[in-house]
Amino acid sequence: MKKFFILIIVVNFFSCDKSDSTNDLSIVGLSTQIIIHDGIERQFLMYNPDSNNNESKKPLLINFHGFGGQVNQYFEWSNMRSLADSEDFILVYPQGTDLGGSSHWNAALNGGDNKSNTDDLGFVEALINKLSSENLIDNKRVYAIGYSNGGMMSYALACYKSNLIAAFGSVSGYMLQTECNPSHSIPLIKLHGTNDYYDGGGVYNSVESTLNYWVNFNNIDSNSILETYNDNGTEIEFYNYQNQTNQIAVHHYKILNGEHIWFDFNFKSSNSNKIIWDFFSKYDINGLRN
Repeated sequence: MKKFFILIIVVNFFSCDKSDSTNDLSIVGLSTQIIIHDGIERQFLMYNPDSNNNESKKPLLINFHGFGGQVNQYFEWSNMRSLADSEDFILVYPQGTDLGGSSHWNAALNGGDNKSNTDDLGFVEALINKLSSENLIDNKRVYAIGYSNGGMMSYALACYKSNLIAAFGSVSGYMLQTECNPSHSIPLIKLHGTNDYYDGGGVYNSVESTLNYWVNFNNIDSNSILETYNDNGTEIEFYNYQNQTNQIAVHHYKILNGEHIWFDFNFKSSNSNKIIWDFFSKYDINGLRN
């Protein structure tokens, strides 16, 4: 297991501090929620489209901010609200806890040299259970994605709490785990730039080794289908690995010369956020949806 105390040194300058803007809580369907977990008050921002209509349970997308991030800024930065409106899913942005003056996600198991003892895996489970108890979400359609340290948190959920999520993704995030035991086949979508530790280094597994792990775990042929696209000068390579039996897939968007950011690009006719949702929405906890 990679040690969290090392990664915070490197990730600190990768925080998603885009601006000082704050979200408008007067937006219909947007609310700040609080739960107590492990004796700590934990917060998350929730956007529920058509929140006055709770007749049907909605899919849930959890989006984790990067190291040093704040949910009010990240909500605006990642810009997924209009997508939640059109696709009718609940969007949740959990807030990380303080570590050395910056918010963080404990994306590794406690113990050893891990300098964080925050139970973020338990917090996310408690968050999901809260929304489930309120009959808001379809438990078979819970998805997780994150940016940077938030992407690391998505990998941690896939490794240690895969029973909670149907599919997961990472934007400019890294897999820290060398030991991982998901309870079921689990689709992955990964967006990553080649100027962002693409070949690994230090605590970071390379993108190739991460893709290989999940391709092998999901019993997918290692030969991918490659498509390329130029979005106004941004070169993008799309690698599609797919199990032809159960249709579980690993998708990778490789952004040539891409930096450490939440990507906003178009690939053919779809925006990157729509690409992420379209990938997730094909699956539930049992695999490909009918």
